[in-house]
Amino acid sequence: MRIDVLDHGFVELVDHMGDDTSVVRAARICHASQPGDEERDRQLIEFLMKNRHETPFEHVTFTFHIKCPIFVARQWMRHRIASYNELSGRYSEYEDEFYVPGKDRLDEKSIEKIEKTYRLAYETYQELIASGVRREIARMVLPVALYTQFVWTVNARSLMNFLSLRADSHAQWEMQQYALAVAQIFKSICPKSYEAFVRYTYRGDLLKG
Repeated sequence: MRIDVLDHGFVELVDHMGDDTSVVRAARICHASQPGDEERDRQLIEFLMKNRHETPFEHVTFTFHIKCPIFVARQWMRHRIASYNELSGRYSEYEDEFYVPGKDRLDEKSIEKIEKTYRLAYETYQELIASGVRREIARMVLPVALYTQFVWTVNARSLMNFLSLRADSHAQWEMQQYALAVAQIFKSICPKSYEAFVRYTYRGDLLKG
């Protein structure tokens, strides 16, 4: 499942282990209770969420492929209970892809200035590499609006914390768009957990209503 975000970015689910059933199974082992029907499972998930018994949600994991501007990635990686592997500007040459805000975000004159800066920076980057400067040094001239890519593996409990902070109007708008894409994928894999999360423990404001 892949959701396009901004002008060149995306959030793609490349793998996952578990779903709502995994949460229920992990919770029931605590009391040696037997699996229930779908309604009982939903009630159990709601009980866990409402009472902040969150460890069963750690048994569901997601692996995403993310493409986003560097400034978004730096905010993202502040969420440390997860695993990350990012495209290396030391071993790979960056492509000429920069985030340009739409006209609903900036006036045309500002957009032209930004695009001019991007062109000059990338031309300088290529010239430095062509002259023999190592990629790890040449990359220093590139703006943080450059697109990077990384793999993010996270359990459902940490993912929900990410959504509480980033799927919220206080987060930067660009970060919000990625968080909303993550939320959509989470909902598709764990609909009962997602519903209970939004109802009982979600601290943001963009997923409600």
